[in-house]
Amino acid sequence: MKKILLVLICGWLSTAMLSAQELNATVNVLIPQQVTSPPELFNTMKSNITEFLNGRKWSKDTWQLSERIQCTFQITIEQQVDNRSFRGSLQVTSSRPVYNSAYKTSVLNINDRDFEFVFQENTMIQWSNDQHRDNLSSVLAFYANLILAMDYDSFSMEGGTDYYLSCQAIINNAQNAAESGWRSNEKGRQNRFWYIENILSQTFKPIREFLYNFHRKGLDKLAIDQTEAVAAMSLAINALDDVHRIKPSSYNMQVLFYAKSDEIVNIYTPRSMDEKKSVAEMCKLLDPGNISKYERIVQ
Repeated sequence: MKKILLVLICGWLSTAMLSAQELNATVNVLIPQQVTSPPELFNTMKSNITEFLNGRKWSKDTWQLSERIQCTFQITIEQQVDNRSFRGSLQVTSSRPVYNSAYKTSVLNINDRDFEFVFQENTMIQWSNDQHRDNLSSVLAFYANLILAMDYDSFSMEGGTDYYLSCQAIINNAQNAAESGWRSNEKGRQNRFWYIENILSQTFKPIREFLYNFHRKGLDKLAIDQTEAVAAMSLAINALDDVHRIKPSSYNMQVLFYAKSDEIVNIYTPRSMDEKKSVAEMCKLLDPGNISKYERIVQ
């Protein structure tokens, strides 16, 4: 009997190893001093959100434990509306390893300032692919799929399409939600709707091509041929000008450079003056909010 149990346990463990969940998310909940709920509520919130993100499979592909995407979900609660309702922001980051190195490169860094949700302490977060149950589960599922989309895009050309489409389906299901962030007619264009609407359009295709060319043809080959790898990254950056000329200072471009600006500075600072000047000037054009940062490249 013990041998049978051992075989069953080993088989279960092997299956778990072969079908590991995709995300390895760290969740942080920051709260203001004036909240009325006890700390235990926010500990439970953190635990339930972590389980929601890490405890389910978001794709149909097989993932090894070592392949899980390192990501963070930082919730900053700015207002407690009542005992169960909260308003604040959600910052989501993700990274991926670079081949032949111990380095991890930032892929996504986005700050969602339209985060309103209800949390019930004694209720697990529920999710359904074909309906909007509540804002908390929909926002978390949206960003889980966005992380996957951008990760897949960084490994194969436009490999993340299915996950961008999943994000779009979540948006469509949330059109009647009371909370903001889901609709085209909201003030400004820096919300979930417009991020996905843009990234799936032909105009923004160079951003998706950048994710592949910069990471797969560039960073992943730095240890093999540095000159060729840096040249590929330069071409990927320059190609973003096609987006800038049509949609200057777009939300998608801002999000891209939130993740990549520091890395670009670090990569190009030790390069030749010709390489540095060209990339610095292009980055100042594409990401004018960080001009002083790119000027450091050529100093």
